[in-house]
Amino acid sequence: MQAALSLNAEGPEGLRFSEVASPLPGPDEIKVRVRATALNRADLLQTMGLYPAPPGAPGDIPGMEYAGEVAAVGARVRRWSVGDRVMGLVGGGAWAQELVTHEREAMAMPAGMSFADAAALPEAFATAFDALVLQGAMTVNSEVLIHAVASGVGTAALQLCRLFGARAIGTGRNEKKLERARAMGLTRTLLVKDGAFSAQVKQLTAGRGCDIALDLVGGDWFAETIDAMAPQGTVMLVGLVAGPTAEVPLRSVLAKRLRVQGTAMRSRSLEEKIAVARAFEQRLLPSFVSGQLEPVVDAVLPMAELQPALQRLASNDTFGKLVLTW
Repeated sequence: MQAALSLNAEGPEGLRFSEVASPLPGPDEIKVRVRATALNRADLLQTMGLYPAPPGAPGDIPGMEYAGEVAAVGARVRRWSVGDRVMGLVGGGAWAQELVTHEREAMAMPAGMSFADAAALPEAFATAFDALVLQGAMTVNSEVLIHAVASGVGTAALQLCRLFGARAIGTGRNEKKLERARAMGLTRTLLVKDGAFSAQVKQLTAGRGCDIALDLVGGDWFAETIDAMAPQGTVMLVGLVAGPTAEVPLRSVLAKRLRVQGTAMRSRSLEEKIAVARAFEQRLLPSFVSGQLEPVVDAVLPMAELQPALQRLASNDTFGKLVLTW
């Protein structure tokens, strides 16, 4: 099979397509013929040697999400049969024509959905759903601050707020992207140029602040995020686009009794990943079938254009997900 290999931590320029051995499924695993994959910032970091694959995942084949067909099943597999259309998250290996994954980590593709659209779902929606609902306890009328609302996770979070009846405020540094977010129904957007936004958040929430923040930015935005929170609010730290260090106003954390929760899907145990996959299937999959939720795809490109696609991702010039197809 063909795979895109990252061997020398040279970034997108160091990727090479090569013929490699097809993986064999273990007793509880399925082999998937990958039809499409979507790009994530973690993939970009892995090609640069900054985010190594977790134990058990292919160290030289990046790629975290996939959509495809079951090509073979292990001896103990009962959930799937050859030919079933599946999607999901893996620790690595999705930049190949075939991969193996535990049968309970795989999720059924929404009926009638294309492989390209299905590949854009797992990371964005699972991350947003896990952070906002499973960990953040988002409910009806929760005030939710979504940083980088034009990103894959951001656009997923926006839709989940609408689905669960929460009230979203989205930030971004590009007015054209915020216009597109408004076209998706987001009525409250903040164009952030100098890193200051907490005063505007308080103005939009009658001085109270937000109950939950989905922070994909970190860095020098973090202190403003703390200031923008309501008493007993929760900051879900998901990404570090603005940098891995921050000054934290600890007095505000204490006085407001805030909860600051870091979260990452890739480093979790198999059992934790399976739990998220099962909750995703049970609580979100029907909403994709009904059309209440839908993938936001910036572009669909052939896998041969992986390198320029990663460069485009690095430029922050995307709205939603970049999808690659074999």
